[in-house]
Amino acid sequence: MRRNSLTAALVFACLSLASCSSSDSVEQPKGDLSPENISDPSGPDEKLKESRLACASGLRVTGRTLRVVSTVAPITNLVGLIVGDIGPIVQGIVPEGTNSHTFEPPPSAAATLEQADIIFVNGMMLEDPIRELAKANAPKAVICELGTSSLAENDWIYDFSFPKDGGKPNPHLWTNPPYILPYLSIIRDVLLNADPANLDKYEANYVAVSRLVMNLDEAMKAGTATIPANDRKLLTYHDAYAYFALHFRYEVIGAVQPQSFEEPSPSDIAALIDQVKSKKVKAVFGSEVFPSPILEQIGKETGVRYIDVLRDDDLPGKPGDADHSWAGLMKFNYITIVEALGGDATALKAVSVDTKIPDRADYPQ
Repeated sequence: MRRNSLTAALVFACLSLASCSSSDSVEQPKGDLSPENISDPSGPDEKLKESRLACASGLRVTGRTLRVVSTVAPITNLVGLIVGDIGPIVQGIVPEGTNSHTFEPPPSAAATLEQADIIFVNGMMLEDPIRELAKANAPKAVICELGTSSLAENDWIYDFSFPKDGGKPNPHLWTNPPYILPYLSIIRDVLLNADPANLDKYEANYVAVSRLVMNLDEAMKAGTATIPANDRKLLTYHDAYAYFALHFRYEVIGAVQPQSFEEPSPSDIAALIDQVKSKKVKAVFGSEVFPSPILEQIGKETGVRYIDVLRDDDLPGKPGDADHSWAGLMKFNYITIVEALGGDATALKAVSVDTKIPDRADYPQ
């Protein structure tokens, strides 16, 4: 278990689900998962179309192995599963258990990026230093921003941790399953463009992973339905659940950010303690990677359960394990949330995250 000691800063506010966005879940097909049959949760948008076309406009690679670079571990896994054992090399950049918001790529990353044909980032201003380094060192590579290409800007969420006047939206789309479906189709399309000889294999992997995403979505809906609506309140270590909350109808009442901000004042902590009591929050959620003495204190003073095992982008298990995956991460977090709030996670526990596709991506530790 890795634990990074970072200064915690308290940020809290009530996130109104109704006011953030009109986007919600959409019914996804159970059969054909071709692009025209997978609904985009945010609807048609010209900027999205342009961004996706730009992602898939790179040169074809022949006569050598395709080289793919990605950033945070959940994205590295999605790419790794679409690639499977087809042949391209997939290399992650951001070490697991690292704060991706503040990560500065080391000099060695420039050499990795320089060799890349395709570079997948989340975008939405999450990995700007990596993107700029890629532009400088890999001018011929395709740099594809999956989040930016998946969700229209008018559906981006700005909140207490990511205020609009700060210019950066909440980038954590990957905690919400419907938003992963366009990630997958974009990854597939980019790989198909670069390596069309393996079209059928990429398509098969895409279908398998998309089915798993939809299974997790349905299981989380079932688990959420067992929690009384008034108990679906989240106080977390990191503001990673805004899009999740909007989709599954939870209320995010606050987050204690593991970033290099100033320590919260006693009055700030007291105000949040009062809010936890008044809203009758059932549990506060800390992180396995970023311990939060503040959340622990809030739990003790309010008598509310303190659950310190949630993960943001640090995958469970070891590389190569089925659990060491985006799906394994979501399943673990979803079960933790549902059970801590008094719900039944049976449907989630029944979901197998093993796609039978080997993930041979390299994950920096």
